Amino acid sequence: MTEDPATQRYPLPPWPPPAQSPPAALPPAPSPPRRGSRLLRGFVVLVAVVGLVAAGWWLRTGEAPPVPQVGPSAATADPAPRTVPTPGYEESGTPLGTPPPAPDSDVYAFVARQDDGTTPVAYDPCRPVAVVLSPDGAPADAEPLLVDALARMSEVTGLQFRYEGTTDELPGGSREAYQPDRYGDRWAPVLVGWRTPDQEPGLAGDVAGLGGSASAGPEGGPLAWVTGSVTLDGPEFAELAASGDAEVGRAILLHELGHVVGLAHVWDSDQLMASTTSGRVLDFADGDLAGLAQLGAGVCIPEL
Repeated sequence: MTEDPATQRYPLPPWPPPAQSPPAALPPAPSPPRRGSRLLRGFVVLVAVVGLVAAGWWLRTGEAPPVPQVGPSAATADPAPRTVPTPGYEESGTPLGTPPPAPDSDVYAFVARQDDGTTPVAYDPCRPVAVVLSPDGAPADAEPLLVDALARMSEVTGLQFRYEGTTDELPGGSREAYQPDRYGDRWAPVLVGWRTPDQEPGLAGDVAGLGGSASAGPEGGPLAWVTGSVTLDGPEFAELAASGDAEVGRAILLHELGHVVGLAHVWDSDQLMASTTSGRVLDFADGDLAGLAQLGAGVCIPEL
């Protein structure tokens, strides 16, 4: 099976690359220093599709639907707990923002598309995209860094990102899309946090961050991303701060948020969504922006 570009771990070429050498001809080389060229890896929480027919949902998570009660005890049994929130939380009748004009570029890729094979899966533009910060292991400037990055994401997509403060939830591992005890009767907010490679093995080697989202949709209807998470390499960010490379850290966060809203990796090293970076590209380029504009023009789904 071929891996999705957003989930595949690509080998790092030597930096700088040999002059006039095609990538396929590059000889094996030791991994470069962590600050020289780092892998920006995305993950996507898309596993087995579970049909919640009674609720009219298709929820792409690993959670099984509640087992219906049968027999004499059914009438007295406690109702099964909800596995999805009550639909329509903060849903507006119209999109909350407008995507910017898209640059004339096709250098972008999407993590997932609708059944038509063309339209990308995106967040619902008729409700805000809530985001929380896990302060455990986060750098001192984590909050202003995240607020700035979310403002940039709103600008380049038209989606309205809303920072809601800190949470006691830790990033990494298997995350539930619906956590009513912690976040109330709604989809869990997007979670951003920092871990060490020991705490999150996915950060081992030259991986600076992980990011992605989970999708859901009404039966027979379109899908939308409903929550996501970003896990960043804490020691890497500490090293960047100590060396005065804070802009590189911001670029890494923007890259992972790009995965959260639905962008996959591309091979063009002039784009922020390239799978590797030397720290030269610090913000979204034309191809990235063209894809982000489409991801801000998703459909409103009040049934979610």
